[in-house]
Amino acid sequence: MSQQLPITAWLPVSKKELELRGWEQPDVIIVSGDAYVDHPSFGHAVIARILEKDGFKVAILPQPNWRDDLRDFIKLGPPKLFFGITAGCMDSMINHYTANKRLRSDDAYTPGGAAGFRPDYASVTYSKILKKLFPEVPVILGGVEASLRRFTHYDYWSDSLKQSILVESGADMLVYGMGELPIKKIAKQLAEGTPINELRNIEQTAFLSDKKPDIDLIELASFEKCISDKKSYAKNFTYIETESNSLRAKTLIQEHNNRWLIVNPHSETMSTKDIDASFDLPYTRLPHPRYENRGSIPALEMIKFSVNIHRGCFGGCSFCTISAHQGKFVSSRSEESIIKEVKTISKQGDFKGHISDLGGPSANMYKMQGKDISVCETCKRYSCIYPSICRNLNINHKQLIDLYNKVSNLEGIKKVTIGSGVRYDMFITSDAASDKANHLSEYAAKLIRYHVSGRLKVAPEHVSEDVLKIMRKTSFGSFRKFRILFNKICREAHLNQQIVPYFISSHPGCGLEHMAELAAETKELGFKLEQVQDFTPTPMTLATEMYYTGLDPYTLKPVYVARSGKEKLDQQKFFFWYIKENINWIKDTLHKLKKDELIPSLIKINSFKPAENIRKKIINNKSRNKR
Repeated sequence: MSQQLPITAWLPVSKKELELRGWEQPDVIIVSGDAYVDHPSFGHAVIARILEKDGFKVAILPQPNWRDDLRDFIKLGPPKLFFGITAGCMDSMINHYTANKRLRSDDAYTPGGAAGFRPDYASVTYSKILKKLFPEVPVILGGVEASLRRFTHYDYWSDSLKQSILVESGADMLVYGMGELPIKKIAKQLAEGTPINELRNIEQTAFLSDKKPDIDLIELASFEKCISDKKSYAKNFTYIETESNSLRAKTLIQEHNNRWLIVNPHSETMSTKDIDASFDLPYTRLPHPRYENRGSIPALEMIKFSVNIHRGCFGGCSFCTISAHQGKFVSSRSEESIIKEVKTISKQGDFKGHISDLGGPSANMYKMQGKDISVCETCKRYSCIYPSICRNLNINHKQLIDLYNKVSNLEGIKKVTIGSGVRYDMFITSDAASDKANHLSEYAAKLIRYHVSGRLKVAPEHVSEDVLKIMRKTSFGSFRKFRILFNKICREAHLNQQIVPYFISSHPGCGLEHMAELAAETKELGFKLEQVQDFTPTPMTLATEMYYTGLDPYTLKPVYVARSGKEKLDQQKFFFWYIKENINWIKDTLHKLKKDELIPSLIKINSFKPAENIRKKIINNKSRNKR
């Protein structure tokens, strides 16, 4: 399909493509750690198209070579206004390394899945190169990596506290979160002649200053204080998270080596009109033709027939960065915008009629917000659904059901499945009135009967109540109820479908005894786990702060953390109780943990006892330990 489009359908990536457009110099150059895919799921394309719509000449410099004579950074020349830098859709260190700090052999955002096309700490590397080559041109950081590293942060891969990425990179400004609204204001003011060092009041931006501002703000413990005192560092997080989740946030400042990091409050939640404008731009939805002979881009293959219907998540999970980056408050697209995108997809030559996802960060939060927004304006909760669903939250699934129906009935659409994670705790309820009013059972039946590809992904994450509390996840009992409902509906509809649950090991607060519980519970439910992962500390999550400090930032009480490689690997062995090499180790470990009652259920592979019996034994054992 790319061969049917002129090269000018994409934004320019070379000098020749600039000339084809008649441009002597671009206004903005976006530098990205990802290959250039002109699709609304790739941040560099979104920002570039947003600026293009406002009349700016935008070029893209994807995956420049930082190890040679730096010709890639020079070939387009300097932009008139600024360089915009993003490490890509992922933090470059997560992209490069596993939870055990092993180098990955592939990169989903590079043609052919090839590794090695972006540096470690890509935002910092790109910024330093550009400030050296073009010191007079402003450099603005954005994207996930910059957003989540805007304050003093723990870096798992160096096992150290790092300063704000602004300090380390030498960049002039940082845009955090989903940056469409602030980047438009920045470009407009720079084009009007305002120097970059005078752009001080744009929401959702951060910068460094030699002078402490005299405004209503919250001052965090300095970088130097954080280095010397883990409690101060932990306490910082409570302010950062609270303000990130507030509709009316305050400015946060933090001293770094006698300079002040100033982080302005975030923008208002994007309106439907604004988010539609971002998705309705003239994307080709294809990789740039320069990659024609280098193989497909795995990340695009995963999402090319999926549609993002909203942003933001009010779940507040301890290990997740979504609310820290996209925001707690959900911003939803209009039905018209979503249907327009589906129609565009249906015309692609390789489309076979299957929309692989109609979702978002969480699949079933579309159009959900506070019933009374004035209540939300003073709310300080980190989650709208944990430990219980907020009474002010609208959890009505009717608009989502209607959307599924309308998309399913479009010409050329044979199947619509939901690939995003579903929050089953939002529709599993014993309250009959709420169930009926909010179409909860109706949604569950609709989802399970018509919109599962055969395997539905959900994320209970753990079974232990102690661990789930630290994770800010609902009780495992909700999963049990959902599983019963899922199986019942599948039986009635004669469907051969299965649930695929996600679980995490080595999360703060999780010990071997909790993993033993997990193994016993999930085995008795008939699962041989596939979707499992070892906890990876990523900047700006509650779980990461617990991992580094060994403290709960909100209470400053100690939290157990599995730190060593051995501790982590031992926890993972419980995921795979069915592997022969693990059996003797599991038996010995259960004996040491004084959980001998679990040995028959895990070691005798063919011996299955009712799950309720196993749960009673776990509860009784806990009671004995407490006494």
